[in-house]
Parts: sequence; structure tokens; C-alpha cells
Amino acid sequence: MDYSDDDVMVNTDSGEESLLSDNQVDSDYEFTDQDMDNASITKRSQLSYLVLKEDDIRKHQRTDIEHVSTVLSISQVEAIVLLLHYQWNVSKVQDEWFTDEEKVRELVGILKEPVVDLNDREMNIECGICFESYPQKEVATVSCGHPYCNACWTGYITTSINDGPGCLTVKCPEPSCSAVACQDMIDKVITDKELKEKYYRYFVRSYVEASGNKIKWCPSPGCENAIDFESRSGSEHYDVSCLCSHEFCWNCGEDAHRPVDCDTVSKWIAKNTDESENTNWILANTKPCPNCKRQIEKSMGCNVMRCSICKCMFCWNCLLPFTDHKKCNKFEGDDETDINKRKRAKSAIDRYMHYFERWASNQSSRVIAMADLKKFQSVQLKLLSLRQGTTESQLQFTIEAWRQIIECRRVLKWTYAYGYYLPEQEQTKKQFFEYLQGEAEAGLERLHHCAEEELKHFVFKTQDSSKKFGDFRRKLTGLTEATKTYFENLVKALENGLADVALNESSKSETNSKPATKRRKLK
Repeated sequence: MDYSDDDVMVNTDSGEESLLSDNQVDSDYEFTDQDMDNASITKRSQLSYLVLKEDDIRKHQRTDIEHVSTVLSISQVEAIVLLLHYQWNVSKVQDEWFTDEEKVRELVGILKEPVVDLNDREMNIECGICFESYPQKEVATVSCGHPYCNACWTGYITTSINDGPGCLTVKCPEPSCSAVACQDMIDKVITDKELKEKYYRYFVRSYVEASGNKIKWCPSPGCENAIDFESRSGSEHYDVSCLCSHEFCWNCGEDAHRPVDCDTVSKWIAKNTDESENTNWILANTKPCPNCKRQIEKSMGCNVMRCSICKCMFCWNCLLPFTDHKKCNKFEGDDETDINKRKRAKSAIDRYMHYFERWASNQSSRVIAMADLKKFQSVQLKLLSLRQGTTESQLQFTIEAWRQIIECRRVLKWTYAYGYYLPEQEQTKKQFFEYLQGEAEAGLERLHHCAEEELKHFVFKTQDSSKKFGDFRRKLTGLTEATKTYFENLVKALENGLADVALNESSKSETNSKPATKRRKLK
């Protein structure tokens, strides 16, 4: 599958990537044509992949069809049958064809000579499905020559299209025949526009699905673009951005999650939906009835409990039946296995909730920020331009600030998943990670507050001084750059596996292992 210069090409030549570019395009908010142009320039310095629109895919299909048709000296509809059979692999089509043409024709269903010859028949021809007689002009055949009326062909192919992508290689209705109904037959007998569009949608999709995961569809609902990803040796960065503005991970299909790897994301998402978390909650917050063993949650202050199932009354603290209960304040030193188990469960769920709440909070903040940016671009930017007497292009620093916020919220969200799976015993790494994360988060909060609250004063003219707006511009631009730096440092550290900590520890151990030398006193 070759591509021309007309495709949307995103390429990386050399040098260090910058994840958090000023022109970064977010995955879920709308943008203008100018924004898209800026995004293409930005992405060109990051990854190497092609964004293919449906027209681009059709163009590549036509190129392959024309090439095979010319080289093999066959019709284009026969070339289509060959390409569909060999998964759009042009070189394999040519190799197999020139090795044994007859075998390939029989295999794919484009016969050189018809099995049934209708040229000698001057009278009406009987349809092989409805057994009615029709004049020759109302009968159609494929390469095998088996005759069927146009109405029966229409019904047969309509059913095939409704059944799914198998319609692309639908065979002759004759049970023992392997001949394929080529695309010219579809065009001839299918007149329903919606049905024909459905067929050609399958045809376009066959090109992508035959690529063996080299090309993938954008997973955003309603998007019909495809991405051809060219992996680079040694690179584990799979985040791509479609022209529809949706960003996703090429490798696992989830939302873009750099700098966290796909395995961590998979475990985190599974944990968030795992029923075992419900079990942990039950262990941490309920106790079993001593009679029927049903789990009971204490919802009132009194320690006298009554099971709603078996009506047993017992003490919440010691779980002894209340009829024989006297005092349970004295420590007896009994087996604490169950108590320790509950403590561990409560500790584990408290730790999980710490990371989950912050993960979810940043996702929520990101969604709100995307809505705020959309509103600012559609309404408030023009109003601010009128208030300040300047062009919208000179106010792009506000847009860049919002984009930085949205991208940083995405990164910060996934760092909490990273932190959850960071081994507790690696305290030095944990401290270094939390320091970088804390610095980045504090910087982001300052930027977000400035863009969300302080900008309002100038949009709605509560502060009208041009000097104050100049100060605000410098402040917002400075915060944007500072936040970008914080997050680039955080991303770089996580992608290196916090290796700087290991290097520092190694250097310290080497220094400590050197023998101490006394300094000679000069006389």
C-alpha cells in the first residue's frame, strides 16, 4: 500500500520529542481550520503516521486496481476480485498470477471461459432461480454463464449485502459454481442508493481491515478516518491524533495515555471495573451476623445490632449474642487474624480511593476545560477582541493556555494510575515521583485558575485597563511556559522509569565506598 504526497503525513526526522507542544490539539474539542493547520505542523515534529480520509483510501484502491489491471492485462473488475482475495497485496497478486494463472482464476472465481454458452440461444432463456423465461436482455450472468433474471439477481445480491462484508465476494447462485459476481454486476442490478452505499462502505473498509493492523480506524464514534502508523525502532510512543481531533493509543485503542504504558492502563481500567473492589469494601465496612453469617453494615450509633434476616441480636464490637452479653471492653488477646484482615482491606481500599479520586477529578476537570475552551473560541474570544481593540490572532496566547491545561490534565490523570502501581518498597523513586507530580500539579492549578477566573474580568469588562491586560498577558504566557516545562520534566522522568533516581543512588554508593583520605597539613 503506497502513499502519495497528497496524504496527510506526520513524520519525525530526528531529535527529542516534545509531548506538550504549544500547538497541541486535544482529542475532544472542536477547532478551526487554522487550528488544524497548526496541529499538523506540531504533529510533524512528534510521530510518524498517516491520517487517511475515506477519499484517500478510495484513491489508493483505484491506484492498486489500475496497476494490477495494467500489469496482468485484465479488466478492472477482475483486478478488484484478485485484490479482495489476496487482501490488497499487490505483489502477492502478481506473484501468484504469473506462477499459475489458471489455478488463480479458478481459485478466486474469475473463469476465462463460461460453463454455459448463451450465444446460441435465440429464444427466451429460463432463469435458474424462478424458472421463468425471459428475453436475453433481461438475463444477466457472471463469468460462468449461468443465467438468472435481473430481478432474481437483485434479490440475491441484496440479501448478500444485508448479510455483511461477504457480499464483496458473493458467488454465483448455482451451488456447485465458484464464479464471483464482480462489481459491474452489483452496479447493474442494485439501484437502491442506500444499499449501494452500504456495499461500497464494505469495499472501502476491506482495504483497511486487510492491512493486518498496519492501518486502523479511528475509534471515535462517527469518524470515518483511518490511521496508518509507521512505528519507529525503539519507540514506545503510540499516541496518535486523528483529523477529527480524537487522540488515542495506537497500540491498545484506549484514550491517549502517554507517559503511562499500555499494561498499566489496562490493569488500572480493569481494577476500576473489578468486582473485587466491592469485596474489599464489604470486608472493610461490614461484619458477619454470628447466627446466619450475612454481612451487615452498621448505620446507627448503638452497638446493639439486629440482623434483618434471622432477627439475631448481637454486639457489634465482639459479635456475641446480646442475650449472654455482659462486657466486652476487656482485651482478651484472641486471634486477630480477622481484625488484621479487615484493617489491611480498609488500608488497601483507602489507598486505591486516594488515587482513583484524583484520577477521576482530573478527568472531570479536563472535560470542563474542553467545554470552556469551546465556549471561549465560539463566543468569548470575539468579545475579548472587541473589548481590547486587538485582533483574534494576537489573543492566541489564551487559546494556547487552554490547550496546555487540557493536555496537562490528561497527563496528570494518568500519573495517578502510574503512582498507584509504583512499588511501595521503592521509597526513593516514590518520593521523586511525588515531588515531580506535586510541582507539576501546583503549576497546573495556578495556570488553570488564571485562565478560568482572571480571564473573565477582561472578557466581561470588569477590568478595562490596557496596562492590566498587558500584565495579564505576561502572567498567563509565563504560567503556560512554566507549566509546560513542569510536565515535560514529569513525562520525561516517567518514560525513563525514574532512572535518574537509580543513577543518583548508584553515584552515592560509589562515593561512599571510596576510602577516606586525610588532607595533609601544610607547614
